[in-house]
Amino acid sequence: MTGIEWTQVTWNPVTGCDRISTGCDHCYALAMAKRLQAMGTSKYQADGDPRTSGPGFGIAMHDAALRIPDRWRQPRLVFVNSMSDLFHGKVTEDFIRAVFDVIADTPQHTYQVLTKRPGRARRLAARGLVFPRNLWVGTSIENAAVTHRVDALLEVPAALRFLSCEPLLGPIDLDKLLFRDRCPDGCGCRRPDDADRFECACGGPCAEWRPRPALDWVIVGGESGPKARPVQADWVRDLRDQTLAAGVPFFFKQWGGRTPQTAGRELDGRRWDQMPTPKLPVSQ
Repeated sequence: MTGIEWTQVTWNPVTGCDRISTGCDHCYALAMAKRLQAMGTSKYQADGDPRTSGPGFGIAMHDAALRIPDRWRQPRLVFVNSMSDLFHGKVTEDFIRAVFDVIADTPQHTYQVLTKRPGRARRLAARGLVFPRNLWVGTSIENAAVTHRVDALLEVPAALRFLSCEPLLGPIDLDKLLFRDRCPDGCGCRRPDDADRFECACGGPCAEWRPRPALDWVIVGGESGPKARPVQADWVRDLRDQTLAAGVPFFFKQWGGRTPQTAGRELDGRRWDQMPTPKLPVSQ
């Protein structure tokens, strides 16, 4: 089991990673890997580049961990690689395909992959990698500087695409990310910046087109740990309001602080625990 509120269990066939943006600066997994190495845990004996990684946090692929989901008889919501990034450039394509084979072989479970490298997921899809129907793919963005990751995510052929704004380090405008600008009817028009997002701009037969949100779920959370950077309530409320207006489930994970529980999880007097539907697949 896991303490991560939006999943049920973690599965780590890969461990290790490298920091690539400011959201990685205080990575919980990097600090945990250092402790696990000191404890002698076998999966965390490879050291990463000290400039971007650290002790016990070098990329390591674990064949022995691949078939762990076979042992779970009841359907579970599974976070894949909470201690790594499946689409890191040092994870081989063959190993990614092996992970996908396990996911496809266990359709009773729903798998969640969260990556800061959706561009590689897009490239692998273009090369023929088949994304199983029980796989959700998400990307992490901490501020407006990295929203290009969402553009890549939207071209990944996953059954469900989600966004994790954690740690949230600045305001993010989701409007252009939640909805496509181009009308699907072939008229070639694009929605102008000042137009209502629910209407096509050409006034022709597609004028009443109502686009489906391009994202299926949004998670937001503040940073935790001894060096936690504060999150502003207005950033969180704005993301909640944009998400709910689009009809997309919203999950508020935490305000953050020294520990995840320091400031609790309530936003405006309630918890926001919305999940995509269905949460779990029907048992096979």
